[in-house]
Amino acid sequence: MRLAVLGGGGFRVPLVYGALLRETAKPRVQEVVLHDVSPERLETIGHVLRGLAAGHDDPPVVRTTTDLDSALRDAAFVFSAIRVGGLAGRTADERVALELGLPGQETTGPGGISYGLRTVPVALRMAERVAALAPAAWVINFTNPAGMVTEAMRQVLGDRVIGICDSPIGLVRRAAGALGLDPARVSADYVGLNHLGWLRGLTHQGRDELPRLLADDAALRQVEEARIFGADWVRTLQALPNEYLYYYYFTRESVAAISGQTRGESLVGQQDRFYAAALARPGDALAEWRRARRERDESYMAEARDATDAGERAAADLEAGGYEGIALALMAAIARGEPATMILNVRNGSAVPGLPADAVVEIPCAVDGAGVRPLATRPLAGPFLGLVQQVKAVEQTVIEAAVSGSARLAVAAFALHPLVDSVATARGLFDGYRARIPELAAVFPR
Repeated sequence: MRLAVLGGGGFRVPLVYGALLRETAKPRVQEVVLHDVSPERLETIGHVLRGLAAGHDDPPVVRTTTDLDSALRDAAFVFSAIRVGGLAGRTADERVALELGLPGQETTGPGGISYGLRTVPVALRMAERVAALAPAAWVINFTNPAGMVTEAMRQVLGDRVIGICDSPIGLVRRAAGALGLDPARVSADYVGLNHLGWLRGLTHQGRDELPRLLADDAALRQVEEARIFGADWVRTLQALPNEYLYYYYFTRESVAAISGQTRGESLVGQQDRFYAAALARPGDALAEWRRARRERDESYMAEARDATDAGERAAADLEAGGYEGIALALMAAIARGEPATMILNVRNGSAVPGLPADAVVEIPCAVDGAGVRPLATRPLAGPFLGLVQQVKAVEQTVIEAAVSGSARLAVAAFALHPLVDSVATARGLFDGYRARIPELAAVFPR
């Protein structure tokens, strides 16, 4: 079985390969094809993967290429993990928003819109090549903004593209662990969009245990999201929000918290050091990657934790893994017909009342050899539904703007977002991003 990884020179690719090395059930992935536009990044990650494979019997063969068609041909699964514009684009996503007094975050608010506007056209071209060269392949989309990009790729690939994110399962794992429950034996009532959802229930042996968690101060302190949002607020909501809702519920605080480097600016330094060191000393590539990974993981959502005195990330969260585990579990459920229930980004249909049928939502799904089936959810309460509807309308406007190249629709997407407070500011955002990000300027030439 062949797996193609688009964005194969990316920093997190070794996590995927490491998880593949631990796979024993069949059918196994026998060949991994890494595609990237940067030969240097591919070479660096190749050194890391060779280090990971050392000592393993019959590890998956790794091939690297800068030719997209070569990577896709005959693939059974495709992982899409591209970053259009690289970290330079991410830093601009964050800085332009912050300079206008708005939250500077890569997937939420203005930064997410900018990221989507330049990524959607590239993702659609990739989807078209998958349809032409590997029409039976399943595409598992990591590329952010994951819900928006998945929805765009569905125009070409339909149900054969599925979006994933590790935030919901991380939240479920922390909530279950705080109650002393096995996360594998609970059923999560989680609903929303990517980076915009809520855990509203946690059923164990037929009983919803979330009210018990919300009532227990000591247990809540074990859940990072509860520390970030505060016990009073999660009790008011009667739900645990996805960590990215911090930028909606504590907008002023999120802007004030970034007084120095943004997350993107910090990662530029980390990753430049890693790639340079690994290329210079290939034998140390794996050790350099592990060091950089630890530094990256410990600093995740640092501004929110610092602003709310939420403390350091729990050691269990640092060791639990993320996207790679979800992607491989999804691949195993489809390839081997092993039934599973997973929180995924899929077409809504009628699963979430109040949202369009073609909207991609993030909800529990049943997965097996036949594919993915979204599970019906309880209706969202008014305050949740209103926010989800508004952000979904923005996402769909972004897709339309990116496909058509309409600057007017791009400005409208910014203006309609709840974190943008005026049409004039929306115009300033669009002009600022177009001036600083060449990949976005290419989609919207003057």
